[in-house]
Formats: sequence, C-alpha cells, structure tokens
Amino acid sequence: MKKANKTMVITTILCLLPILLGVLLYPKLPDQVPAQWGSDGQVNWYQPKAMAVFGMPAFLAIINLVVHIGVNNDPKRANASKMLKNIGFWICPIISLIFVPISLFASMGMEVHVAFWTPLFVGVLLIIIGNYLPKCKQSYTVGIRLPWTLDNETNWNKTHHFAGYLWIIGGIITIISSFFSFWPAIFLVIILIVLIPIVYSFVLYKRGNQIGKIK
Repeated sequence: MKKANKTMVITTILCLLPILLGVLLYPKLPDQVPAQWGSDGQVNWYQPKAMAVFGMPAFLAIINLVVHIGVNNDPKRANASKMLKNIGFWICPIISLIFVPISLFASMGMEVHVAFWTPLFVGVLLIIIGNYLPKCKQSYTVGIRLPWTLDNETNWNKTHHFAGYLWIIGGIITIISSFFSFWPAIFLVIILIVLIPIVYSFVLYKRGNQIGKIK
C-alpha cells in the first residue's frame, strides 16, 4: 500500500474511532448532546445523540477523504509544504478524537472548559500554519489559492510570506484571548487573517497590471 493511501486509511479510521466510545456510552447519553458552546462556556446548540455518536465522526471522515483525494491528485502536489499537507491530513482525525468525546462527556455532566481549550487549539494551529505558509510553493489544493496567486508565482510567494507573519500574529492574539474568553477578538482575528491576504494579493495583481501597461 502506498504511503499516501495508508495515511488516508489510518486517518479515516481515527475519525470514526469515537463511534466506539459513543456506542459504549449510548445508553447513558441524554437525547440531546452539546454541539456548540458560547463565550460564557454555556451550551447554545444541541444535537440528537445519534448525530453526535455516528453523524459527526462520519462527517469528519468524509471531509478527511475529500482532503486526501484532492491533495494526492493535485498536479502540483510536490510543491506543497509537507507540514501543511500533514496538517490537512490530520486535522479531521484530531478534531474527531478530541471534540467528539468532549461533547459526549459534557452531555453526561462532566465540566469541560471548551471556551478556553477551543481558541487555544485554534491559536496554536494558526501559529504552526503561519510558520509554514512562506515555504509553500504554488499548489491547487494547499495554500492561499486565488486567481492571482495561481497565475503568478511572485504574487503567490509575496502573498504567502505576508500571510505567514499575519497568521502567526493572529495565533498569538487568539491564544491570549483564550485566557479571557474574549470571543469577539477571536472571530475578528479569523476574519482579518483571511481577508487581508486576499486584499494584499489583489493589490499586487492590479499593481503588476499597471506596471505592465506602462511598459
């Protein structure tokens, strides 16, 4: 079995693994299981326990397969940062193994500080991704894939170097915010680190066109 296929099989199995825990706990679970927590740590959205036990792991397994198939069949897959590819390959099983059990145990009365751990996890992930974004070469599946970055290698490189620093700063702010459960700042950070690189890349594209017209 090829390494890529082996990884896909392993990560898919890990995505589905929490189903075993869910089956064991099923008789003890309430009909509604927490699915989302607010900044105050209170549950603001519930889902049927069947969805929590079977639906979420299955959904994450499907997303995992889509990611693997897309990346492994990318004509430029050799350009993508190995670390970023690994993050893409392992993010779904990690989410399934951590957050599905948290949801199940929380429904049974266990105190879980989701309002703290979730942004902390996101902040660390942003810092790791930001560190490797500048090392990512043009790819159809990994990186900031915009018409202008895919069309021009210089645009791609400058956008990813800029975004890398931005994501690291955003990750640090998110981690700090997790200690204060200040969710507005976290949401603002996520929005900005996505939108600003897009605007930056577009400005580079327009500036390049103007220079080309002058020449």
